Amino acid sequence: MDITHLGHSCVLLEVADQRILVDPGNFSDIADVRDLTAVLVTHQHPDHVDPAQLAGLLDRSPDARVLLEPESVGQLAEAAGEHRDRLESMPSGTDIELGPVTVSPVGHRHAFIHDFVPRIDNVGLVIRADGEPTLFHPGDALDAEPGPVDVLLVPVSAPWARVGDTVTFVRRIAPTRAIPIHDGLLNDTGREMYLRHISSFGADGGLEVLDLREQGRTRL
Repeated sequence: MDITHLGHSCVLLEVADQRILVDPGNFSDIADVRDLTAVLVTHQHPDHVDPAQLAGLLDRSPDARVLLEPESVGQLAEAAGEHRDRLESMPSGTDIELGPVTVSPVGHRHAFIHDFVPRIDNVGLVIRADGEPTLFHPGDALDAEPGPVDVLLVPVSAPWARVGDTVTFVRRIAPTRAIPIHDGLLNDTGREMYLRHISSFGADGGLEVLDLREQGRTRL
């Protein structure tokens, strides 16, 4: 599995000959991404799917399946333009096969922000293939149950996030490795502080954190 972090919550997963893009939002560098097997969207917020870039992204990957958390399908139909009929609902609890890769949406609701922001739906994504590490992208929620996970994409900073809850989440999921995402709001100094909490307290004895901000890509 090759994992490329394209900024904030967006990752490109190259696994079992599939090219899967997750959460191409407006904090992410997706202008040159093409030839995808699938585009997966955990929820409708623009930092996870950018309406201004969606149609162009789908132009460059005409054969890609476009799988969205169910509420997002209607929200993004206009932005998808001529591609609107390609939008597919991806409900929690229903496995999706992308060749030899299985995508399992889990969870239902976006994390609570505050009383003045309506809660929307969110699905985390468990991605599995034989002989490959199991990866979990939670979107914007910390309460889903993905089962055993090798690689956790861990949200670092958000209006809904508290570092204590993040550490508790990481310890509950108990991955072998963690990759920071959802970090577009942080400068380097602040981001390093969050990563220290995750690596130092995310597991007894510490947790391996693969920081892709500079190297961009890793192979597992």
